[in-house]
Amino acid sequence: MQVPRQPGRTVALLAVLAALLLAPAAGGVSGGEKGNHAMKPTRNESQWRRLLTPEQYQVLRQKGTEPPFSGRYYHYHAKGVYHCAGCGRALFSSQDKFDSGSGWPSFTRPVQPGAVATRPDHSLGMNRQEVFCPACGGHLGHVFADGPPPTGLRYCINSLALAFQPASSEE
Repeated sequence: MQVPRQPGRTVALLAVLAALLLAPAAGGVSGGEKGNHAMKPTRNESQWRRLLTPEQYQVLRQKGTEPPFSGRYYHYHAKGVYHCAGCGRALFSSQDKFDSGSGWPSFTRPVQPGAVATRPDHSLGMNRQEVFCPACGGHLGHVFADGPPPTGLRYCINSLALAFQPASSEE
């Protein structure tokens, strides 16, 4: 993972990476994938701004999106697990990643039930399902019912919302 060269952010980013390595399946709010889970705020906005790059903050905290075909993980093919860049929660497995042609990393399902949550999103005059991290509330992307088998779903996720942990060589 490329560490940004910005004072203060390097230490925060290293703390997130350490959390990923020490507790890759760290919990959060339990429950199913669907629904608007009530979350206890994990950080205030000032803390989020110090932890995240400006681009990550715009996506995770302000429900932004990165330009299509620009994200680090769009054409990424390593084996491992994709975690929330905000809190380190395990979200998606590389085994469920596919090339949707949409311009964003796409997955057929979360790494386990309840790893992500969804809620209706009627912004921009569209009816979509927002995908968010149930542990920290970070916006991840959207899910669509036009994916391949076995689920028929396409979780279209922003690279900026993800942190990748490679599979160990023993697996």
